Amino acid sequence: MAEQAAPTRHPDLVLGPMGYGAANVGNLYRAMSDDQAWAVLDAAWESGIRYFDTAPHYGLGLSERRLGAFLATKPRRDYVLSTKVGRLLRPSPQSADRLDDANQFAVPASLKRVWDFSADGVRASLEESLERLGLQAVDILYLHDPEEHDLGTALASGVPALVALREEGLVTAVGMGSKSTDALLAGVRAGGLDLLMVAGRYTLVEQPVLDAVIPECRTAGVGIVAAAVFNSGLLASPHPGAASRYEYGDVPAVLLERTARIEAVCSDFGVALPVAALQYPLREPVVRSVVVGGAKPEHVRENAHRVRAEVPAGLWDRLAAEGLIRS
Repeated sequence: MAEQAAPTRHPDLVLGPMGYGAANVGNLYRAMSDDQAWAVLDAAWESGIRYFDTAPHYGLGLSERRLGAFLATKPRRDYVLSTKVGRLLRPSPQSADRLDDANQFAVPASLKRVWDFSADGVRASLEESLERLGLQAVDILYLHDPEEHDLGTALASGVPALVALREEGLVTAVGMGSKSTDALLAGVRAGGLDLLMVAGRYTLVEQPVLDAVIPECRTAGVGIVAAAVFNSGLLASPHPGAASRYEYGDVPAVLLERTARIEAVCSDFGVALPVAALQYPLREPVVRSVVVGGAKPEHVRENAHRVRAEVPAGLWDRLAAEGLIRS
């Protein structure tokens, strides 16, 4: 008999099949006005999305400010909100005349990011995020990219700090977000976390978290939020090609060929590639939601429709039979 997965913690924290990742409203890649950002967030709300994810990193706080202003117009009980800790924002007058191009945000670099996973830093980050959001609470707090600083130190101090905030009732759930499979595995093994935000490592074209991360999550009752399920653009188009982007760069030839084979199977079943990309992670029981961004209202609406589209079960069987996805 197959081993039963442990019950997921906080099952009453309903995220819905798709959440909105608010990096775009922090001017990721290109600037948008406050009105344009509001229109994007309004499209998400009108499409039924009730889980919103942000971070201080996104636009040096701009994403949090815009998202908080929007959510302040909605009943607090009607949505779930997450933000992240690990990067404190501090004044940087010497760079204020430049844009934050190094991090791909079209905002003035009048602030700088300072790594801090200490207990005091985690608590200060939450307090400062709440001030920018203009809200009294967030539901979920993630350690953000700890492997980009010092993974061991970040987990040793950051995880207990998150757990303490949860025990004080200041947040409902805590977790870690990363694109590193090794970091995600270390995070779940550290104990105490409720969720992992898996960025780009559990997608239709690659699933390295199936080796160890997901089995560990099943055992520990840790839920997964799948982010970057389009692999930064590769799977966002129904017909990707050589000009498509992967991990913010060019697509490796082997992945492009694999994607073309997946697209061909999807076409046989009348399913658009982005539909399959959005729905594939949701087939795993420990996945609580997929989080997707969007810079235009129509993109958000389209993805909300895609995640609810009918997909024949035979599609997944065929992809598995051809070795294009792992069961």
